[in-house]
Amino acid sequence: MRSFFSFFSDAMKIALQSIFAHKLRAFLTLIGIIIGVASVVTVGASISGLNTYVVDKVGKILGSNHFMMARIASSGRLTDDEFERMNRRNKRLNWDDFEWVRDHCKSCAEVGAGVRGSADLKQDGIEFPGAVVNGVTANMVDIEDKTISDGRFIAADEVGRAAFVVVLGNEIKEKFFPNTEAVGKVLKVRGIPMRVVGVEEARGSFFGESQDRHIYIPVTTHLQIFGRNGLQVHGKGRNRETFQNSIEDARVAMRNKHRLNGNEEDDFGLVNVDELNNQIDQFTGSIALVVVPITLITLIVGGIVVMNIMLVSVTERTFEVGLRKAVGATRKHILLQFLIESAILCVLGGVLGLLLSWGVTTLITTLASITMTITLGYILLALIVSTLIGMIAGVYPAFKAARLDPILALTQAT
Repeated sequence: MRSFFSFFSDAMKIALQSIFAHKLRAFLTLIGIIIGVASVVTVGASISGLNTYVVDKVGKILGSNHFMMARIASSGRLTDDEFERMNRRNKRLNWDDFEWVRDHCKSCAEVGAGVRGSADLKQDGIEFPGAVVNGVTANMVDIEDKTISDGRFIAADEVGRAAFVVVLGNEIKEKFFPNTEAVGKVLKVRGIPMRVVGVEEARGSFFGESQDRHIYIPVTTHLQIFGRNGLQVHGKGRNRETFQNSIEDARVAMRNKHRLNGNEEDDFGLVNVDELNNQIDQFTGSIALVVVPITLITLIVGGIVVMNIMLVSVTERTFEVGLRKAVGATRKHILLQFLIESAILCVLGGVLGLLLSWGVTTLITTLASITMTITLGYILLALIVSTLIGMIAGVYPAFKAARLDPILALTQAT
């Protein structure tokens, strides 16, 4: 065992001496490996960053442990046939449905109701077209984990008496009440004056689309102003462990309310945040399956370059190989010597590639404000693949060196 470690140590020293003796050639050889590793890690960071970005935005918009029931709802994209089937079969949910689920879903932490509409806001010569008007119950602030930066959210008694109060999204606040306190002011919605009671914290944009172009009013007020549109029933589980039980309890309650038999299909749609997150994971996973193998091709190209340089190295060091074999080095020793040198080249390329990818991701994150997350999985993938490619690239040159006849090698070298 000691002799093996002694040989390995000597082989490492010889390999490093050979590499540093030809620094420029070694660096040019490693460019393919450097670019390949940097590409794999940077692409992986982009995919992980995309996944984190979408999940965080969905969490900010919908909250955690949150599910929703509506006439038509799905976690994935519906085909035309599926939409038509749901449109014919499913019933529009109403206030009685909400109250039934609220009273019968015992495992739910909260059950609320919501309805959406849109309106062009106009006041004091200022216009804001296409604002989203959300009618909500008071507990939607907890169901969707909303953060109120100023004032408060809608109160339960305001929902009960259909009060004319409103909570503003950040963009609408800045449009109508820039550089001033909005709480206590009045904003007209479809010509009806409503008292501002709160402002939601800015949620930013989602793939370039603003998430702050909305207002919240009591759901009862919304039904009076916009008419009896289809209601959405929202629920929140007590924790992640019981979340699925809460969803099933709510589903059973709604089925009982609609008097569906055991073998009948649901006549309502149901989605939850976990399903959306799974859809996101599948989407980014599909991207990775396509893109990562393409970036690995650059590593293969880099391996071919390493093989060419190792063949040149064998030719240049014919005398050294012949001399070592003449003094007792075996084929195994020569073989391992060149394999170790090839592997060291690719490991160095891998480390430099990691540094390059770190620099690129840091620069993009700083300048473009795009989240890029370098993950351990892609680091290991890049380093393992680059090392394996280095070993494979060195196999043929190493075998060629190991098969050299010592007498012929010394003769040819002289």
